[in-house]
Amino acid sequence: MSADVAGPEAVARPGSGSDRPRPSRFGLPTATALVVGSVIGTGVFGLPTALAAFGPVSLVAFVLVSIGALALALTFGALAKRISGSGGPYVYAREAFGEFAGFLNAWCYWITAWAGNAAIVVALVGYVEVFVNTDHQVGWSIVIALAGLWIPALVNLSGLRNMAVTQIVFTVLKIVPLLFMATVGLVFVKSANFGPFNASGTSIGGAISAAAAIALFSYIGIETASVAAGRVRDPERNVGRATVFGTIGCAVIYVLGTLTVFGTVPNDALRETSAPFTAAANAIFGGQWAGQAVAIAAVVSGIGCLVGWTLIIGEMPMAAAKDKLFPKAFLRTRRDIPSFGIISSTVLASLLVVVSYTNFEQVFTTLVLLSVFTAVVPYLFSAAAQLYWLLVRGRKAEWPHLVRDCTVSILALAFAFWALAGSGYQAVYYGVICLLLGVPLYIWLKVGQREYGEVKS
Repeated sequence: MSADVAGPEAVARPGSGSDRPRPSRFGLPTATALVVGSVIGTGVFGLPTALAAFGPVSLVAFVLVSIGALALALTFGALAKRISGSGGPYVYAREAFGEFAGFLNAWCYWITAWAGNAAIVVALVGYVEVFVNTDHQVGWSIVIALAGLWIPALVNLSGLRNMAVTQIVFTVLKIVPLLFMATVGLVFVKSANFGPFNASGTSIGGAISAAAAIALFSYIGIETASVAAGRVRDPERNVGRATVFGTIGCAVIYVLGTLTVFGTVPNDALRETSAPFTAAANAIFGGQWAGQAVAIAAVVSGIGCLVGWTLIIGEMPMAAAKDKLFPKAFLRTRRDIPSFGIISSTVLASLLVVVSYTNFEQVFTTLVLLSVFTAVVPYLFSAAAQLYWLLVRGRKAEWPHLVRDCTVSILALAFAFWALAGSGYQAVYYGVICLLLGVPLYIWLKVGQREYGEVKS
């Protein structure tokens, strides 16, 4: 690992959100692991069940969504070449559209990160309870969930090197069983298990759109390398590569893994199970041991995902705080890690977990949907920022390249709008309210800086 994490001699390049030296940086392997680890959490282990109601036509939707996600990954890579500092979507929106747009992106993404961590850890508890607390006592479930949140926080607070090592190890541990199912598992696929191509009862177009609305959510996190760009060695080169490599790797696992599950578990049975990969493993190997192995992989996957997202919940607000667009408390660090951002956000996630286990299930579900909405808004602004830059300051003499890059940006923008539509009317309605709740904070920050002059009585 020593080759992947640079020492104190590594100095950040100048740029927004990264204007001071960084004692340590990580390279391409850790950046790629950060992307894969943040995208693939516990949700992938239940995804085939959610898509089973549509039948194999959902695989078409998954391929289309994967293309859109790749376009967005290429967009983030291109933006990282122009702006190499930490902050990702926040920095891109601020540079293109001004401070207020940048603030709204930082606010949205921060909500996404800590609310999403709460969702991940609640799903993680279900797999842990395959082995302990099998009678699902609420008190112990809360203890397990809180441990699942604070262990990744402590890993991050112990230093960037420990975080990098942990992220790579956990990413490998969770990718191996999933990749096994997505490759060797294909040998056991039987066409009779697929059922009707379109099992939704609607038109093929309607089924693809509905399935895509679910599949779209599977790629949240492809931007994480750009958010932590200030900590990546040679970010102009490595952020884009890590984002694209990570997205392609996730797409292969998602599509082939879902194909394997569809082909090894009968469609009727798949609709009823809450652990589709477990059912597929048991169908392939027989007995229950394979399913338990998948449960272990899901636990590892969830912890690895939380390690990556815990870094992100500190990086995004710290980048905004450096530009005085978030409270200055988020600038506090420990061992060059954004300690205040990590601790405060983990506290919020912990409170949300406790709420979710005290008979407010619907509130928690709604907040999870809001976290999806607040993730897609920064995606949209990032794609718009790239398109804006290409049209205003693009390489006008190189028309083939300009047309290609504009096409990718437009596709990424369409992908973001598609994700917004897929989140549902209720999530969009409450998401806009949640978005605008940041406006009073923005006013408070600006008044404190007195940028618009003294207020006369």
